[in-house]
Amino acid sequence: MTATAAGVLSVARAEVGTHETRSGGHWVNDSKYNKWYGSIPGYDRNGMDYPYCAVFVAWCADKAGAAALYPKTAGCATAVAWYKKAGRFSEYPAVGAQVFFGSGGGSHTGLVYDYDADWIYTVEGNTNINGGAEGDGVYLKKRARRDSYTYGYGYPKFAEGIKSADPAYAKEAPKAPAKPKPAPAKPKPKPTVDLSELIRAAKLDPKAAQGHQTYAAGVKVVEAALKAEGYLSAKYAGDGSYGTTTVAAYQKWQKALGYGGKDADGIPGTTSLTRLGAKHGFNVKP
Repeated sequence: MTATAAGVLSVARAEVGTHETRSGGHWVNDSKYNKWYGSIPGYDRNGMDYPYCAVFVAWCADKAGAAALYPKTAGCATAVAWYKKAGRFSEYPAVGAQVFFGSGGGSHTGLVYDYDADWIYTVEGNTNINGGAEGDGVYLKKRARRDSYTYGYGYPKFAEGIKSADPAYAKEAPKAPAKPKPAPAKPKPKPTVDLSELIRAAKLDPKAAQGHQTYAAGVKVVEAALKAEGYLSAKYAGDGSYGTTTVAAYQKWQKALGYGGKDADGIPGTTSLTRLGAKHGFNVKP
């Protein structure tokens, strides 16, 4: 699985609300992140009582399969040096970047999950909501981009690139996934006109009451074609009745094909109807 900024941030945000142990009225840096990282000589509780903000970032990266992209260290200044040596340090925020605070970036750190023109939005371990020096857990924070406390940002080298405010990294910005091309519309099936039924309508409808429909579905298809040819007015086209007006219109079509006499009587035949269908998009059932 390819490590992504979204994956790291998803792990980090799921940790919001996690607290360390409280003892003797104080928070004592007894967190699962310290236990994961291990002891550091010189700290109380067998080397486990150390600030874990940088360790929290490394823990999130490890759980998201991105351990190689972030420094595994408990020291913020050490992490800054790691990014600078890799040529991946910037004064501009980026999504998934590790932000550093204080002189030389050595005071505190966290992960940037978003930014705008004035603010960065972060997930931070070993911090709190009241701004005090004693951290107690993992929180979402909003910090000013241009505050003197904000030192800079380490950029993990994601395969997908990184969304950054740094102009130097514009080419590395992740590309939006291409929108899938819409599937081509399926062509509508051609209607089929039954020739024998159409002939029956052409013989019965003119003799019946005005508007009589012997074979309305097929007649409407033919009327639409005759209208398109200019032989049938819109007033009668589409009424489904093969009356005298439709007979006269079909005669004009037959004559246009070169028929005359009894062959141009307005009663459809196989050839004339097939040619009309070929021109206007319908099939003929003999």
